[in-house]
Amino acid sequence: MTTRVDTVELAGRTPDDAQPYAELGLKADEYARIREILGRRPTTAELAMYSVMWSEHCSYKSSKVHLRRFGDLPPSEAVLVGIGENAGVVDVGDGYAVTFKVESHNHPSYVEPYQGAATGVGGIVRDILTMGARPVAVMDSLRFGRADAPDTARLLPGVVAGVGGYGNCLGLPNIGGELLFDDCYAGNPLVNALCVGVMRHEDVHLAKAEGVGNKVVLFGARTGGDGIGGVSVLASETFDETGPAKRPAVQVGDPFMEKLLIEACLELFAADLVTGIQDLGGAGLSCATSELASAGAGGMHVDLERVPLRDSTLTPAEILMSESQERMCAIVEPAKVDAFLAVCRKWDVLAAVIGEVTDGERLTVDWHGERIVDVPPRTVAHEGPVYERPMARPADLDGLQADDAARLPRPSTPAELQAHWLAVVASPDGADKSWVTEQYDRYVRGNTVLAQPEDAGVIRIDEESHRGIALALDGNARFARLDPYAGAQLNLAEAYRNVAVSGATPLAVTNCLNFGSPENPEVMWQFAEAVRGLADGCRELGLPVTGGNVSLYNQTGDVAINPTPVIGVLGVHDDVRRRVPAGWRAARETVLLFGTTREELGGSAWASVVHGHLGGRPPVVDLAAERALGELLAALSREGRVTSAHDLADGGLAQAVTESALRYGVGARLTVDGDAFVALFSESAARAVVTTTDPDAVRAAAERAGVPVTALGTTGGESLAVDGLPELPLAEVRAVWEATLPALFGHPEDLTGRAAGVVPAGTVPTS
Repeated sequence: MTTRVDTVELAGRTPDDAQPYAELGLKADEYARIREILGRRPTTAELAMYSVMWSEHCSYKSSKVHLRRFGDLPPSEAVLVGIGENAGVVDVGDGYAVTFKVESHNHPSYVEPYQGAATGVGGIVRDILTMGARPVAVMDSLRFGRADAPDTARLLPGVVAGVGGYGNCLGLPNIGGELLFDDCYAGNPLVNALCVGVMRHEDVHLAKAEGVGNKVVLFGARTGGDGIGGVSVLASETFDETGPAKRPAVQVGDPFMEKLLIEACLELFAADLVTGIQDLGGAGLSCATSELASAGAGGMHVDLERVPLRDSTLTPAEILMSESQERMCAIVEPAKVDAFLAVCRKWDVLAAVIGEVTDGERLTVDWHGERIVDVPPRTVAHEGPVYERPMARPADLDGLQADDAARLPRPSTPAELQAHWLAVVASPDGADKSWVTEQYDRYVRGNTVLAQPEDAGVIRIDEESHRGIALALDGNARFARLDPYAGAQLNLAEAYRNVAVSGATPLAVTNCLNFGSPENPEVMWQFAEAVRGLADGCRELGLPVTGGNVSLYNQTGDVAINPTPVIGVLGVHDDVRRRVPAGWRAARETVLLFGTTREELGGSAWASVVHGHLGGRPPVVDLAAERALGELLAALSREGRVTSAHDLADGGLAQAVTESALRYGVGARLTVDGDAFVALFSESAARAVVTTTDPDAVRAAAERAGVPVTALGTTGGESLAVDGLPELPLAEVRAVWEATLPALFGHPEDLTGRAAGVVPAGTVPTS
């Protein structure tokens, strides 16, 4: 018995056939609109295409109306390719262009931690590759539930292994990121992955199908049943207590195939064999074909039976929906097809001509000679539903903001204050992250200049001029919960500051906006406020948003995660040899604090760690002060005036000086003005701590820049000594700081020797 193929002709003759549109995630009105567009019921294959492409993950149907704010920002001369392509591209000087983007793989990583995280890395790497760039580094921003929760013990090791395993096999250094814990992520971890690539200006490629008669070539891995409806469905669903409402197979990654695909693509680009290119990620072939055709000047025809399969039982709809990894779709001139296929054979990459660019405005797909898809491609890829969801300020927000952290009991003795200090730095958020980072290769390729635990990752992109780039990822969800507008700006400011303390000049922004269900008016209000805050902040800092990702439905049952806008900032180093590290490397250097410290404890690490408290208002946002600080730090780096610089953020001054001292094992004797508790734990923004051998020159530069500067003390010794407090031996601090994550998650077999990034006193990294 053969299964009837649901053709376009049959669909026209059977308008009343019932179709499972709701099971595929479509609303009744969305299904009705598809019928209106086509003038008939959709075929099974067409329904599959619309369902995945109109999902929240692919269509941005709840977020589009707000994301337009980023497109309204003033144009930047640095932007070569902006929002709308696979990744943004910016000019970084000397004829070099850099493309970078961050995306989420949250829900797949909950279902299958290793493959969910691994394929998240693989997908973002292919986005960078499609722009014509060689991927040069990755970063990751990870969030889990309580660090001691059983589900965290299940998720975190698998996610870290997936990120590291895939990136390490590709030979890409992991140069930075975040690892944070909070109850709100129980059952809904956040796995955000960033990739950055480098190319020359003339090497930029775009995703569009142009040139009637040009061939459509699918190349890379065979298409299988893994990931059918995967990220496109999973990322558009809310998790309940038993898991996701829909559990399709999570995509399975093969980093070795991806490595071959990278090298093959770069050779194809160099030989000018590609007219347009698109990776197959979320929504698979449905996305690649419809987006390529939609962005081009004509239509496209595909013979679906030509798609190489590893599962011969797949139906046409399943082939179109499959999210099997390591696949690309290219538009190639007929005269260049043989050369294209020859390059693929050289790299042992399977390739097949599956169609061609056509005249007209239709995307058609045949299955063994029968027409199963005939649609206007823009209606699939770019003209999906657009919702202006209801919004409402959270009912509990006034009470939350009124619950000021300043009312919490404070340490009453020097010994108690010191105990709070150790509690903050030894908390899972504040503790040493080398349990994670030692599983990542941070120095492969030989161009990593700074990596974790530094504030920003720095990569050399030209070995002659020593031009380089800096990247930071930040996303304080506590601040965003207390005030999503200010919280998004504070996250932007922190990423900006982390890039600036390395000595780089911030240039552009990407983002990954992680929120709960858009069907909840309070969540939509949080989202809209965060986008408004980020757009306004970028306008004030003079930074363009080049692209990003929205991840919604991040909640378990009715409980949404705290709003988590993760912000990535890219900066430029004219000469990476002048980069500034975060740690203290020598004795008898002056420690200076830039910026103003206020009593700002709302959403602070101290309130969270010591009291389990979230309330009050986040720190004041002063982007003019952030900009002045960033310009000062860049100037001091160029002049070689500072020997270290570390931003103040989570944990305040207590966390910053601890990390600076432990980095190279150099202590300090410090004096703080006023209330020592406020000085240590306030999280006022626009602040950094620096060391210098020329304090008079640094003070003078700060005064010219309008940046407040305070002398804190002098480096040296084997302890942290703050006047009025007992001395903290570095050995004691290191013991508690390093012990936390191994105590929670055990000791990975490859985690040997000293903690990541700890260098014996008196030595300096050679990179």
